[in-house]
Amino acid sequence: DNSSGFIPKCRTCRRQAREQSGEGDHHEGLSSDEELTPTEVDEFQKSKDNVLEDSRKIFEDVHADFCDIRKILLKFQEWKEKFPESYCDAYISFCLPKLLNPLIRVQLISWNPLEQNFTELEEMPWFRAIEEFSDAENASESK
Repeated sequence: DNSSGFIPKCRTCRRQAREQSGEGDHHEGLSSDEELTPTEVDEFQKSKDNVLEDSRKIFEDVHADFCDIRKILLKFQEWKEKFPESYCDAYISFCLPKLLNPLIRVQLISWNPLEQNFTELEEMPWFRAIEEFSDAENASESK
């Protein structure tokens, strides 16, 4: 009777196989149905490498002033200082997240917070650039 579903049957089959092979150091609940085979791990790594390689090419034909978050934010800061009324009328604070989103996403493609030695978001260059821009914007507003 398979009324309890596919997964319990698989677990039962694995348990029986362990008992027959004499594997005695198994701890119930520590194995996973999602464990990857070496072939699957290799395929995943190749796919990941391809994505990372493609992501490096995204902005290769873009002028550096338009793919560097710090440089983009400096242009907006200059605009705000020289033409504050125009800057305010253009609702730039609402536009910047949409403008910077693709640039940030490309930088986050390889970021994995589950790795042991991952970089904190606050330590990433794009985060610091936005933080500096926000601090400068807040300082100019307080004046």
